[in-house]
Amino acid sequence: MFWTLLDAENNLALETPEGEVATLAREPFGDVSIRKWTMLGGMSQGVDVVEVTSGHFRMRILPTRGMGVWDAHCDGVRIGWNSPVTSPVHPGLVPIAEPSGIGWLEGFNELLVRCGLQSNGAPEFDPQTHQLLYPLHGRIANKPAQKVTAEITDDGEIVIRGEVYETRVLAYNVKLTVEYRIGRGEKGFCLTDTITNLSAQSCEAQLLYHINLGAPLLAEGATAVLPAKKIVPRNDHSAGEIASWDRYRGPQAGFEEMVYFCENAAGSDGLTRTMLKSASGDRGVSVSYDATNLPCFSLWKNTAAEADGYVTGLEPATNFPNPRSFEGKQDRVVKLPPGGEVNFEIQLGFHEGAESVAEMEQSIRSAAPEPPQLLDGPHPLWCA
Repeated sequence: MFWTLLDAENNLALETPEGEVATLAREPFGDVSIRKWTMLGGMSQGVDVVEVTSGHFRMRILPTRGMGVWDAHCDGVRIGWNSPVTSPVHPGLVPIAEPSGIGWLEGFNELLVRCGLQSNGAPEFDPQTHQLLYPLHGRIANKPAQKVTAEITDDGEIVIRGEVYETRVLAYNVKLTVEYRIGRGEKGFCLTDTITNLSAQSCEAQLLYHINLGAPLLAEGATAVLPAKKIVPRNDHSAGEIASWDRYRGPQAGFEEMVYFCENAAGSDGLTRTMLKSASGDRGVSVSYDATNLPCFSLWKNTAAEADGYVTGLEPATNFPNPRSFEGKQDRVVKLPPGGEVNFEIQLGFHEGAESVAEMEQSIRSAAPEPPQLLDGPHPLWCA
């Protein structure tokens, strides 16, 4: 079964009347379904949502917001975080280009947000004119998809595909092709992204997956499990707690974020696995990825008060989220010839029960059996 949900080029869309939800299919698999609706009111007006359910796993994809993932639910547990931005914001209301360079934060809400594609790090300004050159985390998360399709295969696998373009005449022209796969009975999803250079000239790209997790999984005593070989604090503030880089506090008003840049090891199958483990050790969310094209990893700890966004980020990327020119000098960019493309793979899984969590933890630690090298301050080649 196959549906076209959106095709801007051919002026086609699966319309859902205001306030109504379109259920595309529940048959022949009663525990597999796809639903689509358009949000109403406030900052969310006009945001399309595609919700997929497979057994005990459910996730909500946002075509209007660069094919990001709003959140997921599994066995009654929400996977995501409670952002002060309480619901998805329409890209037209996110001031990406405001002079401060941090307007991106006004739409920051999702479980999975892509940062890129021309740049993905801190905002950067022209040193002479002070005009904004690259906004915080890039533009792709606030680009609506041009084409979206949905499919349920004969064996009950759900496949959602989308195409998003980041284009500026005389400057940049790339396409992001997204594919989510949710196998029947699986507690998670597989994601494959492809960046294609549509220009007749070579270009450079960056991509960071900002994967954000909060309560109930994140709480005092939770731990980040990484196959880390080397860990570098982004700044002196983060360096002050390098010894406890993998442990989390409870919510704390006024907490200043801490970030650690990591070099992670891969398992025998080529995948690098990471996990946020609950304090009780009986729940976890793993993020696995192919480090061939995602060699850099950032751990973001923002254990602020719940009202201010109690969250941590597991962030595989092509580079570290420094200003674009700094990363370019370190050659942490993807170089694409005319018509060239590059693929990225991510797997997100929910682990319920101490045995499942311990099994994933053992798999992670076996990839890097030695303790990581901890630097006591920022590294000049890793940190701007």
